[in-house]
Amino acid sequence: MNLLAYIPPPPTNGIQVGPLFFHLYGLCIAVGILLAVSLARRRWAQQGRDPAELERAAFWGVVAGFVGGRLAYVSTHTADFEGRWLHVVAVWEGGLALYGGLTLGILVGVLVAWRQHLPVGKALDAAIPGIPLAQAFGRWGNYFNQELFGTPTKLPWALEVEPRYRPDRYIGSETFHPTFLYESLYNLLVCGLLIWIGRTRRLRTGSLVLCYAILYATGRFFLELLRTDTTYRLAGLSRNAWVSLAVVLAGAAALVWRERRGRDAEEKDEEATAAAAVAALTAADATAGQEQGQADEPATAGGEAAGAGEAAGAAGEAATAGDEPSGQDGARADGESAAEGTPRRRRLSLRRR
Repeated sequence: MNLLAYIPPPPTNGIQVGPLFFHLYGLCIAVGILLAVSLARRRWAQQGRDPAELERAAFWGVVAGFVGGRLAYVSTHTADFEGRWLHVVAVWEGGLALYGGLTLGILVGVLVAWRQHLPVGKALDAAIPGIPLAQAFGRWGNYFNQELFGTPTKLPWALEVEPRYRPDRYIGSETFHPTFLYESLYNLLVCGLLIWIGRTRRLRTGSLVLCYAILYATGRFFLELLRTDTTYRLAGLSRNAWVSLAVVLAGAAALVWRERRGRDAEEKDEEATAAAAVAALTAADATAGQEQGQADEPATAGGEAAGAGEAAGAAGEAATAGDEPSGQDGARADGESAAEGTPRRRRLSLRRR
């Protein structure tokens, strides 16, 4: 059989540097983590924040992710460690349960961010797209360990697996589905979708983590139908397949509830904002009316003084003409007219108020 069309097995699973041996499994995970942290820092800076603020949460989140992933794996593979319990800490040999690592890692990261008084929702939105990016590179570590492959296949992109790594029931098969490659490519797609969803700003702050849970668990469910590394089955589905179904359903329900709750709250906020705006405009109109009334009062006083001056001038002309009684009567009449004009103008001023 010509195997040139297939993906060959890795020539080695590590690199020897002097007395040190670096496992490619761990190097792939390390590269993924570095890229994820870099992406999170850049997205955090785009929000006008200091990228260094995320470093502590990222560090402890990664540490907790390793611990949670390893503990979850060991708890479901205890038979593999009987008599060799020291190998529990040998993470480089493989064996990390992703759901366990994600759960503990995200929880610890959120806790650290909260204790730093960071906006947790915004921090999650900045960091979440980096997780599938890290997974995309980390999955290549499974290739170098020749693990987590799928069922036998003759497809051109099938993965050739050495006999010592094949399951007993498939010992006669040479090529298998490269599920590590499928998941790596799918995780890159999820990363791109999460970045796009975040840019549209259609979801509430902090909802991106629920989108990630739904998207990843959906892909993981279908991949579990191909994988052969899980011996435990319930109704034909592996343990991780059932977990994926639960994550999809719970995540979708939480996302719908959160977005509907947020929409109702936003509508109430808009109504309250509109009411406050109307009240502010009403108060502004009332204040403007009072200021206009106060500005009219000096103008009214000036009019009264002008009227009095005209009356005095008329009286003087009458006295000059030598008609003293008539002048006095005219001055008196003009004075009364001026006096009567004062309250009239005041009444007009009050009406304008």
